[in-house]
Amino acid sequence: QVQVAESGGGVVPPGGSLRLSCSASGRAFSRHIMAWFRQPAGAEREFVAAITWNGGRAYYSDAVEGRFTISRDNARSAAYLQMDSLIPDDTALYYCAATRRNGGWDDRDQYESWGQGTQVTVSS
Repeated sequence: QVQVAESGGGVVPPGGSLRLSCSASGRAFSRHIMAWFRQPAGAEREFVAAITWNGGRAYYSDAVEGRFTISRDNARSAAYLQMDSLIPDDTALYYCAATRRNGGWDDRDQYESWGQGTQVTVSS
């Protein structure tokens, strides 16, 4: 398995942009599906985006489609989430996650490794 840790969160105004990074350690990072989830205050953790091990396909929730972009760099054992046109509803604790399982990319129960989260707050 791999261990992951997020960074890059902060406070941004509506309409702004932010780029989150997820650094990984351990063996076979390139064999893992990488994903981002988020948990707004008082709400359940929800799927944001996922990317296949070779970066061939990416998946997004309806809430972020067209505004967020997930990417990965296997040579650097890292994944990223570029967030543009941010809105207040994007405010949440964002988690990086990894799994070796196939499928279930939007199901939090399928992910084996989780970071501790990085806070994103969208506020004027």
